[in-house]
Amino acid sequence: MSGGPDTGTGFGAKLSEDGIVETFDNDDDALDAVENGVVVCDYFISTFLILPIEFSGEDRIQFLHNQSTANFECLQEGQGCDTVFVTPTARTIDIGHAWIMVIFMPSFLYNRAFLSRQSSLISFLNKKFACTEECSYIGSLTDDQWKHNSNAEEVNRMPVTVAAGNIISEEGFSLLMSPAAAGTVWKTLLSQGAIPMGSKAWETFRVFQGGTTLTFAGRPAPGKELTDEYNVLEAGLWNSISMNKGCYKGQETISRLITYDGVKQRLWGIRLSSPVEPGTPIIVDAKKVGKLTSYAAGRNESEHFGLGYIKRKAASEGDTVNVGDNAVGTVVAVPFLARQCPPPSKSSNS
Repeated sequence: MSGGPDTGTGFGAKLSEDGIVETFDNDDDALDAVENGVVVCDYFISTFLILPIEFSGEDRIQFLHNQSTANFECLQEGQGCDTVFVTPTARTIDIGHAWIMVIFMPSFLYNRAFLSRQSSLISFLNKKFACTEECSYIGSLTDDQWKHNSNAEEVNRMPVTVAAGNIISEEGFSLLMSPAAAGTVWKTLLSQGAIPMGSKAWETFRVFQGGTTLTFAGRPAPGKELTDEYNVLEAGLWNSISMNKGCYKGQETISRLITYDGVKQRLWGIRLSSPVEPGTPIIVDAKKVGKLTSYAAGRNESEHFGLGYIKRKAASEGDTVNVGDNAVGTVVAVPFLARQCPPPSKSSNS
């Protein structure tokens, strides 16, 4: 499901060959509205496809708790968090944002977790969960008129759940609904002044867009920063990892990496002198020390930014690196990664 025509082509959307809405010809306005207004993004028509994962039974929360890195047992109804699915060696399969939504239905309860679609994750989940029909997921950003709680409403007699936080911003909101309700909700949001965001502006925002409130700039993405080439600690996803819950897949490896200071590289933002293709090597003193994983052009011809992994001892914030043969980069801290909270080092005083 692509979100349907009511959430795409009817509002000036320009689609790529594979059906992704690249832009609404308003990229600058959308990026401005993230900080100064309201942005609405339907992930079905951008780079994400959100799947509802439905599970029931008294041990449903414990089951998810044991399959990923976050602590679900400390969450209350309506609360959510990022969680990472990892391999036994702590390599990343995918990151998801999950809410504890207890919805009363005839004869049973179920929770829903909404996760971006990656073939390896779907293969994993199909062994664990019963994947049901797809639903639309719309993230609305920085709307002070909405309260920070989860609230079930109806559109055309179909339920729409409002949850605090979303994939882009902790200060935003998530609207979870059936595809049949998505068009009406989308039109209503735009009629009230919300600005639609396409995948090109979304990627610019995800990688580096500046500002005082855009705390999710620098968020790693599946298939780019999150692959089986890197472990979850190298990706800097400390806030998604519980250090004190019981055993879960990858937990032993994560514990060893922390105990023995085994994280050898880390993810950084890199301000670039020119465009660079993802996959280009990062070089210091004529030696390859890392790789660029994402690139986004800025809002003028002189702005170029990327994300990339660099060996820990090779460079740090403020250092200059070469990226490929022609580009020069400056290593910078990006808000999402800067907000992650690793445990105190063994040398720090308790």
